[in-house]
Formats: sequence, C-alpha cells, structure tokens
Amino acid sequence: MIEGVSPDLPHTDRLPAPKEWGLRLSRPLVALGLRLSWRVKVHGAHHVPRSGPVILVANHIGALDGPVLVALTRRLTFAWVKHEAFIGTVGRFLAQIGQISLNRREIDPQAVRRAIQVLRAGKVLAVFPEGVRSGGEVAWARRGAAYLAMVSGAPLVPVAILGTREPGQTKSQLPHLRSSIHLVYGEPFTLPRTPWPRRKAAVAQWTEVVRERLADHIVAAQTLTGLPLPGPPKARIRHLHPSSP
Repeated sequence: MIEGVSPDLPHTDRLPAPKEWGLRLSRPLVALGLRLSWRVKVHGAHHVPRSGPVILVANHIGALDGPVLVALTRRLTFAWVKHEAFIGTVGRFLAQIGQISLNRREIDPQAVRRAIQVLRAGKVLAVFPEGVRSGGEVAWARRGAAYLAMVSGAPLVPVAILGTREPGQTKSQLPHLRSSIHLVYGEPFTLPRTPWPRRKAAVAQWTEVVRERLADHIVAAQTLTGLPLPGPPKARIRHLHPSSP
C-alpha cells in the first residue's frame, strides 16, 4: 500500500484542512450515546500525549471500534476509514467530521497525504493495522502505521479495544446493550524517523515491531480488565431464494 507513495509527500499544504468543527460538535454526542448504551470504561488515558502528533494503533474486532476510539479519546482524533463506508448518510457524516477515506486494496496516496497532514498539524491519527475486523489478537499488520511513524517521528500509542463484539457474533453485530466495553491505552513508543528512501524491508521490519507491541498490550489489557477477546467473527449465512440453483 505504501511503496508507491512519493518520497516526502510535499503537497499536503495544498489539501483543505480537516473539518474539525464537525468533529468537535459530534464527538460529545457520540460519546454520550455510547455510555448510555454500554458500560464503557477507559483505562490509561494519561498515556496519550497532551500535545503534538500521535498515532493511535488499535486492534479491530467490531463495528463500534472506530466510534469508540474517536469519540472517547480525550483529544480530537482523525482515523483512516475504509472507503466503502463513504456512501450515503454515513459517508456524508464521516466526511463532515474529517475522517479519512482509505482504499485498502491498492496504493492510496491521497489517504497517506491526509494522514501526514493531520500529523504535521500536531493532531491525533487513529490506525487499525489489521485493516479488517478480526479476532483482535493482531496476528498480522499492514504497513501504514509504521510508515507514518517513520515519516513523521510521531509517537505510537497502542490501544486495546475489548467488548465491541461478543463471541459468536458476526463482524457487523453490536454487543448486547449494557454489556462492558473497555478502551485501554498503553505506553507510547517511537520508531526512528527515517529519511527517503524508506526501503520496503525496513518498513516491514518496523511494522513487525508495531504489531508485537500492540499484541503484547492486548494480552495485558485482557488481564487488566478480565474481558477476553471474542475470537474470530462468525460467518454470515447467506440464505438463497428457494428457486436458486
């Protein structure tokens, strides 16, 4: 996803600034809705630096992960969101709150420039390195978070999200009302800021460091909260019409 992007992304100043006003207005309302619907607990919020660029790297288990992370992080947070979500009412809402459309299937220079713009402005960017909803143990990771850290020098904060999907649910189902959701921030760490050229092998090496740090944090978060991961999402069964072959 990363290797085809231009060296140091010099054109971020030509992009319109992220729409902070929409995020500022909506975030308290989303946070209130989450807290009224589920028993939400945040741990380790002090690990998020109070100023300067930050990359939040989180596991991805359910549909609520993005709203939970963006609404409950104490600083304004912009996230990479799959471009398939930017349709209809939901898509317009995501655009109005400054979230970043990401094509996960090919190189997306615009999404990378948007992310660099957020970090250069000293703001918070959220990335789900797995790229898809999974069992949440982070058995694999894509290279975006490590690449952005190497470009910007921004610290990475591992984040464990637990409870946004229950065992036996599909990846799109929501947890039962009033069940527990935990958001657990870990200690920040940094990667060496690396000038161009950032070799594919080097990005892959540091991606594995990010993956391991996040995976270890998720294990610790389960011990802290007593809430385990839900396991792989249940496959949705497609019902065929009786006349179908």
